[in-house]
Amino acid sequence: MAEQAKTESHDPDFPEAFLQFMRSGWREDPLAVTPLPEVPNYAKRRAALSEAFPGETLIIPSGNEKVRANDTDYPFRPGSDFFYLTGDRDPDSVLVLLPTGSGHDAVLFTRERNSKETDRFFRDRNGELWIGRTHTLAEKSAELGVDTASLGQLGTVLAGSAPGRTRVLRGLDANVDRAVLAYEPNREKPRDRELAWVISELKLVKDEWEIGQLQAAIDATVRGFEDVARVLPADRPVKERLLEGVFGLRARHEGNDVGYSSIVGSGPHATILHWVRNTGVTTPGELLLMDMGVEGNNLYTADVTRTVPVNGTFTPLQRQVYDIVHASQQAGMDAIRPGVKFKDIHQTCMRVLAEGLNDLGLLPVSVDEAMSENSTVYRRWTLHGFGHMLGIDVHDCSNARKESYRDGELKEGYVLTVEPGLYFQAEDDLVPAELQGVGVRIEDDVLVTSDGCRNLSAGLPRSSGEVEQWLASQREAGPRLPV
Repeated sequence: MAEQAKTESHDPDFPEAFLQFMRSGWREDPLAVTPLPEVPNYAKRRAALSEAFPGETLIIPSGNEKVRANDTDYPFRPGSDFFYLTGDRDPDSVLVLLPTGSGHDAVLFTRERNSKETDRFFRDRNGELWIGRTHTLAEKSAELGVDTASLGQLGTVLAGSAPGRTRVLRGLDANVDRAVLAYEPNREKPRDRELAWVISELKLVKDEWEIGQLQAAIDATVRGFEDVARVLPADRPVKERLLEGVFGLRARHEGNDVGYSSIVGSGPHATILHWVRNTGVTTPGELLLMDMGVEGNNLYTADVTRTVPVNGTFTPLQRQVYDIVHASQQAGMDAIRPGVKFKDIHQTCMRVLAEGLNDLGLLPVSVDEAMSENSTVYRRWTLHGFGHMLGIDVHDCSNARKESYRDGELKEGYVLTVEPGLYFQAEDDLVPAELQGVGVRIEDDVLVTSDGCRNLSAGLPRSSGEVEQWLASQREAGPRLPV
């Protein structure tokens, strides 16, 4: 698995005189490296994973850079499970847990530094004249608290793994997938799926450090919503992308980036669940739905949605729809506590929505019939579940078994979203004209506590009256730059 030099189609052919000139006269400055404060967290997680698979080789790749267009790449973000276990941010790295008599030895296989010892430091797009000073293997080991080795040695390690005793987290690095299959062509996929679900289930309960990371990302998200509210005019249209960009500035200033593509949907766009094109404009008198979250520097992300009246005041019908959704969300939060089933929270939220739809005169059957497994007609206007786990991924723990997640019980330390919504499509002839194109979602991030839950995003108001007051106060305060 040797590294290939990465060059551009427009790179020149350098004359020998230039090459010789570039090979000398460089000073080698040391890189100050200290162990990251969260190193013990990564070690504890690797130990838990090791305990789940005694005597087996475990392979968890970081992933590769992805081409955006021609010779430009998307900004790289390491695979969440890999980062959860290492804290490493580099592409092409691979964590291998090698079995020993007492557990596992962890080795991080990673790129060799493109130092000034070879021409790659100035000719390769991954060279240090292109991307800046990178870590030596020893420096990375010191920073992350894990043994390191050159990526070029990974093939030898994989070749020496015992057949039937190797598991790989698939789909992140095609080179790793191919290499493992080459040495063990008859391997069974269920063995690899088990590795994925074990890691996901380790991530379900958040420790104190993780909760702090989430709270920091959520607090930054609250400030991002405030930034947007301060530039949202009440009396004239602005582009959805302006609002997206204002929030993105906060995310890049206080964190790594946005945790997912921001949804900024004005009017009928609010009824499109994954409206990420954000090509519309706001309209006074309509609602604006914003689903946005800051991803913190340690990659834990917030996921918050607010729906606001652009002109500052809900119409009576908009307020009725909003209040139904708010009541549904509050009912879900009130029901959350350890031991309650995830799907029961869903049913609690959905019943309130169904009752609200009945009050609006939209249900073609009774609430009880609409809620039955043989009907669920209310879902025409609710579309999605009440929420999902949240953490180092916006949809965290997605590989966990159903019996541990969707069909399981909540536990203290879980962090999840509560995000019911009602969506009346602009083309829906089964709703009155004044409802067509109205979409409302309210989403908050909550921590399951010993006796209930704590709303980590309580810094943003939720009730219709409080939203109006908040929007007015933010507008009065005026625009601000992140500081």
